[in-house]
Amino acid sequence: MSRIDFTVETTLERTPRVKQLSGMFDVPAQEKLSHHWVGDVPLDEREWNVGVIVGPSGAGKSSVKRQLFGEDRAFEWRSASVIDDFDTAISIDAIAAACSAVGFNTIPSWMKPYGVLSTGEKFRVDLARHLIEGGKRIVVDEFTSVVDRQVAKIGSHAVQKHVRKTGQQFVGVTCHYDVIDWLQPDWMLEPATMTFQWRLLQRRPKLDVEVARVGYEAWELFAPFHYLTAELHRSAACYVLFVEGVPASFAGVIHRPHSRVDDIKGVSRLVTLPDYQGLGLAMILADTLGAAHKAIGHRLHTYPAHPSLVRAFDRSKFWVMHKKPGVFSPTLGETSTMRNVRRDVGGKKWTMGSRPCAVFEYQHRGEPMDVDLARALISGANTVAA
Repeated sequence: MSRIDFTVETTLERTPRVKQLSGMFDVPAQEKLSHHWVGDVPLDEREWNVGVIVGPSGAGKSSVKRQLFGEDRAFEWRSASVIDDFDTAISIDAIAAACSAVGFNTIPSWMKPYGVLSTGEKFRVDLARHLIEGGKRIVVDEFTSVVDRQVAKIGSHAVQKHVRKTGQQFVGVTCHYDVIDWLQPDWMLEPATMTFQWRLLQRRPKLDVEVARVGYEAWELFAPFHYLTAELHRSAACYVLFVEGVPASFAGVIHRPHSRVDDIKGVSRLVTLPDYQGLGLAMILADTLGAAHKAIGHRLHTYPAHPSLVRAFDRSKFWVMHKKPGVFSPTLGETSTMRNVRRDVGGKKWTMGSRPCAVFEYQHRGEPMDVDLARALISGANTVAA
């Protein structure tokens, strides 16, 4: 059992303004200001993965943290791209996995220097480096203090999932109580009262989401964050998943020509805005569209190239892999090493694809979506709660 028993003292210099302030507010100007913390923190009583030290500013969180865990590890960001700032001994696959784990999935941003990233992106890539270079126990002071509260909650959910999966330990030091339900700590320490408590793992808070067909212009909001290209075919049907009324994920669906059938639709673009990455919203959107298309007799395919998306579809019980990642021609239905070769298929000329991707088809065999509801979603006549 860890025992906290220490005092922090500050010598007070009696300057003219300090004396004036003391007189104005009738506060005795003592020679020393001190605060004493004492209590037991039984971290060795049971196994744990996530902890939180929480309380208002000035409550002694950082001081208690130093007594328990020492100083934080600081990372330097000097390279032309954040991907090059990670330890050179770490593989690109491992870096990609860590970035994806915390919702930093916008690959173009991996190629930027740290200084030009948004505050939310800096928060996520900092977490990624802590997770991959921080060792067995990771301690982060001022956790979520500089980011939007939506980013804070989603980032907390993402980091706790990762550390539980990898068997690491993570301690967040924060003044924000709103992340607790998302971080789901195994224990919580409040230095203001030196109160320690073990907690039971609970489900994260529910989000109200709905899917709607939208105009092509919605792509402009999502295009900069797609991992392949900012282009989208003008014929694409566009759909957005909204979180509590705010756009979060986008899917573009187009008709896929085939030599033998005419019922295949394809998800040509699937992207989630950075502030909402890490919750699996893209999969919820894809599942909803898959169910709707299946209900009206279409087969929905998707062709992910991003490793995290490939893994997500492969884990899903709603999607079946038809082709492992490779260079795929949607018209010929085959894996090929050919690049940009035009072939005659059914009397038509088609260009072979040259993008390494997997191929999945939605094949959920459970309760089908109501046909009228599916038609309303596909046509844009109504939204669907997901």
